[in-house]
Amino acid sequence: MQIVTDSSADLTPEQKAGLEIHYVPLTFTLDGKTYRCGEDIQPEEFYRLLESTKSFPNTSQPSAGEFAEVYHKLAANDPEILSFHISSGLSGTINSARIGAGTVPEAKVTLVDTKTLSGAQGWQIEAAAKAIKVGWPKEKILTLVKQISDATDTLYTLPSLKYLIHGGRINHLKGLLASLLNILPIIGVEKIGGTYVQHGKVRTMTAALNKIVELVLEKHPPGSLLRLQILHGNNLDGVKFLKQKLEEVFKCKWLPSSLIAPALGAHTGPGLVGVVFAPESVFPALA
Repeated sequence: MQIVTDSSADLTPEQKAGLEIHYVPLTFTLDGKTYRCGEDIQPEEFYRLLESTKSFPNTSQPSAGEFAEVYHKLAANDPEILSFHISSGLSGTINSARIGAGTVPEAKVTLVDTKTLSGAQGWQIEAAAKAIKVGWPKEKILTLVKQISDATDTLYTLPSLKYLIHGGRINHLKGLLASLLNILPIIGVEKIGGTYVQHGKVRTMTAALNKIVELVLEKHPPGSLLRLQILHGNNLDGVKFLKQKLEEVFKCKWLPSSLIAPALGAHTGPGLVGVVFAPESVFPALA
């Protein structure tokens, strides 16, 4: 069994170590040049580019043909493929994957709509890859992935809405258009449609990060043992502050912090800080 995903999944090198995960990259165009995320450009360089231009990046999902090419190549070794993708509520990527799979009959592709993105998407993939490595059957893996999906939440804030507006993602956030100036929204991903949902709006980054901690506390009582991972758009001060505040109230098992992938950062811009979190008890001990 093999795993395919798209470059909306954020997985650090430490998470990917020893695991076989195949990527079909999303692309973005900035200042007339097109980049394949994870291949032509890495997150560090992306945020440097973003800071040095007044232009906005435009993203494109992979074509059905690109997915078909990967599925065809992998099926020559093992036709059983799990293909994990960014929420269908935020991108049409999984539709491209579905069409591509339909043109490769020799591949037995099971599509997984993660109903999320970034680190939370990565958690599902990492667990599945580890389960494959120790020989779990497909149905048991899919049950585990569903358990992780149900238990995992994502919250983030960002200093500017202009990238969300430019990318059309603001349409998912009802109520923000009435007051766009001088606010920092706290945004999550709901689990039914996998779309963005607003959890509040404040005036400063400090207040936004404190609000994120309050929202985590609404999900889990103080002292809970949580698995957490902070994702950011080149905002190390925000990462440090949020990590410290979370450690004051929870028993934390941290995964390495990570820059948001360019395919996602193109819609959020620099400065974002967010956290993925779930009870540690949801994750089985997999070698």
